[in-house]
Amino acid sequence: MKPPIKTSRRDFIRTGSLGAGALLLGSALSSLAAHKPGKKLGIALVGLGGYSGGQLAPALQHTKNCYLAGIVTGTPAKAESWSKKYNIPQKNIYNYQNFDEIAGNKDIDIVYVVLPVSMHKEYTIRAARAGKHVICEKPMALNANDCREMIAACKKANRLLSIGYRLHFEPHNQEVMRLGQKQIFGKVTKIDTGNGFTYNGDPNAWRLKKALSGGGALMDMGVYSIQGTRYTLGQEPIAVKATQEKTRPDFFKEVDETIFWELKFPGGAKVTGKSSYNNNWGYLHVEAEKGQFSLEPAFGYGGLDGTINGKPMNIPNNRQQTAQMDDFATCVTLNKKSRVPGEEGLKDMKVVDAIYRSLDSGNWEKIV
Repeated sequence: MKPPIKTSRRDFIRTGSLGAGALLLGSALSSLAAHKPGKKLGIALVGLGGYSGGQLAPALQHTKNCYLAGIVTGTPAKAESWSKKYNIPQKNIYNYQNFDEIAGNKDIDIVYVVLPVSMHKEYTIRAARAGKHVICEKPMALNANDCREMIAACKKANRLLSIGYRLHFEPHNQEVMRLGQKQIFGKVTKIDTGNGFTYNGDPNAWRLKKALSGGGALMDMGVYSIQGTRYTLGQEPIAVKATQEKTRPDFFKEVDETIFWELKFPGGAKVTGKSSYNNNWGYLHVEAEKGQFSLEPAFGYGGLDGTINGKPMNIPNNRQQTAQMDDFATCVTLNKKSRVPGEEGLKDMKVVDAIYRSLDSGNWEKIV
């Protein structure tokens, strides 16, 4: 099912995949790590844009191990409306000038950074220095070097860092991980994946400004495709060759529109991927020696579906963000590394950096 042509990124991910049972608490919730009994941990959302308002805050109304304790926003009107809607006390509301004062707030254990990509590094590091554990939304940072600085800062502060990779807590994608990594149908021989939507939104949006976003569809949507190949194989790619297409150069002046790539993996699987701000894609197709499996829709907020050897997976959907944040709260309680730590975000950004280098050079680029 394709979304309407006039859509935003968030609308695409949501409506391009929502279906019956999209908000059911699926069986994946039962796979969450066990945790010690105790108080719910408080989460503060930093940045109250569409994802915080449309997904994270609603998901936090269903969490068992954490709750929405605070917010950080530069818009007084949002501070007032969120305070009323979610019963957030004034002492737990911050702006970008007094953010560091969050260090003294015992109600807040975790800071979730949901800002333009260019601000991820700064607020992850400031949150860690303030003594808070951190979830940073994807893509992790503008480049791999920034990721390394974020990881180092959190380790120095002895704080846990997790990346907002919700699909690691989604049952259809978890099944793909199992089938591929455990070679249920033998060695994976081929993967093709794509993720994108037709961007007809605000031409002045931060996502179209390279200084704020770091890039276009590759940074925003392509990370899902890169992740999909990595967690299907359970391997890290060693080189990439990429090409790009831009049919609307006046609109996508600063950032990439559509990128195609091929990844080399140690196991020899043929892996192709693509990302776009001008095509409605959202699939992951896998071929193995003795079978095949796929997801389509593959990467949305709900309503995901898949097949195994042509037969439906028949797996219920879940509240992905609820499962994701509950799991991290458990990790904090047990002082246990997240299944999607900062290193996971770094691995993706190493691939992204290499793709951009390949676009410049026209050659295969090593992923280092």
